[in-house]
Amino acid sequence: MQKSPPRTAILDCDPGTDDALAILLALASPELHLAAITVAGGNAPLARTLANACGLVALGAATVPVHAGAARALLAPYPPGWPGHGADGMAGVPLPAGPAPAPTLAADAIRALLRAAPAPLTLIGIGPATNLALALATEPPLAANVEEIVLMSGALGAGNATPAAEFNAWCDPEALAIVLAAGPPVTLATLETGRAAPATPARIAALRARAAAARPGRGRAAATAAAILAALPSPRRGAPGSPLYDPCALAWLIAPALFAARPAAVSLDLGPGPSRGRTSIDLRETARARVLDLLDPDGLFTLLGGRLARLP
Repeated sequence: MQKSPPRTAILDCDPGTDDALAILLALASPELHLAAITVAGGNAPLARTLANACGLVALGAATVPVHAGAARALLAPYPPGWPGHGADGMAGVPLPAGPAPAPTLAADAIRALLRAAPAPLTLIGIGPATNLALALATEPPLAANVEEIVLMSGALGAGNATPAAEFNAWCDPEALAIVLAAGPPVTLATLETGRAAPATPARIAALRARAAAARPGRGRAAATAAAILAALPSPRRGAPGSPLYDPCALAWLIAPALFAARPAAVSLDLGPGPSRGRTSIDLRETARARVLDLLDPDGLFTLLGGRLARLP
């Protein structure tokens, strides 16, 4: 049977520990062709997240252009980064020095790629949605050139940044609202999706074993991923391991059989109070959005380990 051509995508991120694993998974997967990686602040200040993205491209021995984007949200500075990522965003795990970022700003690069695309592209967002919102809001007709928008954002229940809000949504809820309303179909990997995939000690050990068993010249990226997971803070009481959020958004595009997708209507609380950034996800409604349920956590980690072991 003839294989489908790879899906061309733009990956918008704020690396970040789980962003790092998602980026490496994307670089290792022939189902995806990354036209660009665009970077915002969020998990750490922009200067740090940009350096991390460039270092991850070097670690994966890839040639994907990396573009600097938003250093703040649309209406305010980003809130402080997520503490579990550490000051460097990588929980203290070193990355190689990466190539210099491309000169074009992220929103400009997204628009240029959408204009020039011979077929619709996929937009993947695993950080604050600022760069995607700036690109789509400033040239709305380009939404017709987007096949799907896949986001790690939002929560069905309680948040993690506040009792109401998931971190990415909380960082720039206006941007997320713009992206949700832009027109293309949106798929959400929520907090609940990632919490179904805890990085247990056994799963981290298996990732280390895959790195050690890799062919000569391979395995450094997998070993770095295992070190990042091992360096994360202890999970909340009763949890078997730290949740794996961002890689779920990439895995949906690579191995969709790992998930079930439920149609949903999604709206944002944009007010100034304690509910700011809350995603209201109505599973009773059918809209141009859907929410992912992870069906096979072991399959996700098997995918991650197998793909990362292919990288240098």
